[in-house]
Amino acid sequence: MNIGKIITDKRKSLGLTQQALAEKLNISFQAVSKWENGTSYPDVTILPMLATTLKVSIDSLLGYSLQSLTEYDKRYDMEGYYWGLSPNHLCYEIMRLKPPTTPYKVLDIGCGEGKDAVFLARNGYNVTAFDISEQGLSKARELADHCGVKIDFFKADIRDFRLEADFDIIFSSGVFHYIPQEQRKNVIDSLKIHTATNGINVINVFVRKPFIPLPPDIEESEMAAGDWKSGELLTYYYDWLFRKSEERIFDCNSSGVPHKHCMDVIIAEKI
Repeated sequence: MNIGKIITDKRKSLGLTQQALAEKLNISFQAVSKWENGTSYPDVTILPMLATTLKVSIDSLLGYSLQSLTEYDKRYDMEGYYWGLSPNHLCYEIMRLKPPTTPYKVLDIGCGEGKDAVFLARNGYNVTAFDISEQGLSKARELADHCGVKIDFFKADIRDFRLEADFDIIFSSGVFHYIPQEQRKNVIDSLKIHTATNGINVINVFVRKPFIPLPPDIEESEMAAGDWKSGELLTYYYDWLFRKSEERIFDCNSSGVPHKHCMDVIIAEKI
């Protein structure tokens, strides 16, 4: 088991000392030190709290991580910005429904190179954002610095990251298709729990249609996750108020080969 190294890496990525982690878990820092140097392992009863504190799943903590989306590091390792700098049209929907008359807390899941996170921050929102690609996050930080906004960027995988803080707005575009079928309810339940009352979740996901060929740049991790069906995303929010619900087919040229996608889009409010 490499749990000691995982604890060390996760602790440092969150800026925690061994003492700080120990205090959050109500144990001695010597215990944390022993875990990290491999002389002992955490007791099974402390694993849920440890995983929550380090913002990972228990499976990930134990070393059973899913495949990393390294393909995006390759895409983002180029001149300019892979997705451009124009904000997603859903950012304007956010501003319409939750205008920044107060500094609403926003979480951008799968922020990529940061264009949407920076746009929202420039318009007065308090933005936190994460992505699995370190290359993307590096460019996102540069963009935020260039635009003079402060954003809490960090590296995480939506498939094993779970929230602790609450947010007024949770936004995610083009990421949910990586979540395996068996994890979808758990991931979305976590997002719903940590959405403030009258807060919104703004999400889109690619769905499969038998009359649309698979895109030329589809990845193994997408195939392994399984297809999303039309309307599936709505079922996870059956108890929320829908501010927007649509399915659209659009043209794409992301791989240099023209192709089509179908996408379900929702904006749901926690009443």
